[in-house]
Amino acid sequence: MKNKKKGVVLITGSSSGMGMETAKLLLEEGYIVYGAARRLDKMKEIESKGAHILAMDVTDEKSMIEGVDRIIQEQGRIDVLFNNAGYGSYGAVEDVSIEEAKHQFDVNLFGLSRLTQLVLPHMRKQQSGRIINNSSMGGRIFTPMGAWYHASKHALEGYSDCLRLEVAPFGIDVVVIQPGSIESEWTGIMLENLQKTSGTSAYQDMTRSFVSMTKKMTGASSSPVVIAQTVKKAIEAQKPKTRYAAGKYAKAYMFLRKVVPDRMFDSTFHTMMKRQNG
Repeated sequence: MKNKKKGVVLITGSSSGMGMETAKLLLEEGYIVYGAARRLDKMKEIESKGAHILAMDVTDEKSMIEGVDRIIQEQGRIDVLFNNAGYGSYGAVEDVSIEEAKHQFDVNLFGLSRLTQLVLPHMRKQQSGRIINNSSMGGRIFTPMGAWYHASKHALEGYSDCLRLEVAPFGIDVVVIQPGSIESEWTGIMLENLQKTSGTSAYQDMTRSFVSMTKKMTGASSSPVVIAQTVKKAIEAQKPKTRYAAGKYAKAYMFLRKVVPDRMFDSTFHTMMKRQNG
């Protein structure tokens, strides 16, 4: 899709952070952008810059069908789907309800997949398209207190690999973005929910250490603009990479996970956690 300006792009989770910054950057570059999120009022900024906004919840079938139908009616095509919507459910495995665990997968994997299913027939018809799935460095590494979040992102990585093989004959590319630590409201919400879930349980000391460690790390986070620029690169590359890692800690942590044995990686985290209590 190199130099293919005015392409039609659908971005979920456009109400803040990476989704909003990607929408703004692509609008500046001349793309036709449809921003989707649960609340329309949170997307007034990108609407004022020229984005079309859609009320869409990736766990609501009706809103996704209506959103895709509207884009096709108005533009006749969808060139890029940026599956960005998601959240992080954190808490000790013993403390997190299975209902909450299922909701984590509904948002981070199943909702994403359903929207992809709705878009694919149109991309196949036009014999071109690019599906960009926003994973995380958490899709390749692991931490305590985040089992269900990491599980959903590890699943998304495998899902994306399989999808890439299936749709390649139709001229459709599948790309995975692996953000590191990014400035956003995501972290604050995640830590608040973690404390509610495990802050007074048998895992309260680990929760306290994890919160402290995370706050120190996020003080040096990258701007979400870094991810927006990475998505633009993935869209415009003639032959995109299958994965793009970007943002603070992403490349370093994933490299460490690749070369360090499990027990040593575990030990590194336990040591980091103990330092918080020291």
